[in-house]
Amino acid sequence: MTPRISAMPNFRDAGGHRTADGGRVRTRLLYRSDQINGLTGDDLGALAGLGLRFVYDLRTAAERDHEPGERIPGATHVSLDVMADDRKSAPSQLLRLLGNPDAAGELLGEGRAVTMFIESYRSLVRLGSARAAFGRLYAGLADAGSLPALLHCTTGKDRTGWACAALMRLLGVPYDVVLRDFLASNEFILPKYRPHLEAFAARGGEPGLLAPVLSVREEYLAASLEEVRLEFGSMERYFSAGLGIGEDTQRALRDRFVAPPQRHAS
Repeated sequence: MTPRISAMPNFRDAGGHRTADGGRVRTRLLYRSDQINGLTGDDLGALAGLGLRFVYDLRTAAERDHEPGERIPGATHVSLDVMADDRKSAPSQLLRLLGNPDAAGELLGEGRAVTMFIESYRSLVRLGSARAAFGRLYAGLADAGSLPALLHCTTGKDRTGWACAALMRLLGVPYDVVLRDFLASNEFILPKYRPHLEAFAARGGEPGLLAPVLSVREEYLAASLEEVRLEFGSMERYFSAGLGIGEDTQRALRDRFVAPPQRHAS
């Protein structure tokens, strides 16, 4: 059973999903979450009990400077700046916008927030920094010595959401299952930011502006998947040509993460 981490409400096991051929993505190998800070003693104990070997942080350098986060004892922490080639990307500006209603209104008003996020999700596939970061991530996950691992960004819904969605699709998890898991971030992350929304409103901001920023939508995931289709034609080609994860490493990921269908004796 996945422990509840009070300081990281979007913490959950990335496995457990059925694949189209009847296999199942193994649990207790890869966890996903929002940023690591404010951990209680119970949180640290629960995380220590998972035996994490690697923690992959997908945030920008500016985000890490603003909220360095806490270290998980025994784990190697790896920073992978997905959006390094696009410093103005919507996901990486969340913390700044929460504290600046004027900037939020200028950037996100009149429906621009959804448009920005759709473009940011396309950038997760296009950007050189994103390809380099995700390539390093999946190469690491293919190595049994790196598991169990934890993957996170600021909210655990955008960069982390795409990283998990792409991996699940490569492993053969059906789209509707991947989408359901992607959208689950809405129920976990929004309560954490309610105090920030109240403070934003107290400073004169319109909380509705931030709804597309603090949530995920199907059109966000669809934008990344469409970009994969347009540029690479398939998820396998995205991994090989886009991320440098060739057939052997793709096979290693499937072998590592997917328990094959059980055969029942007749």
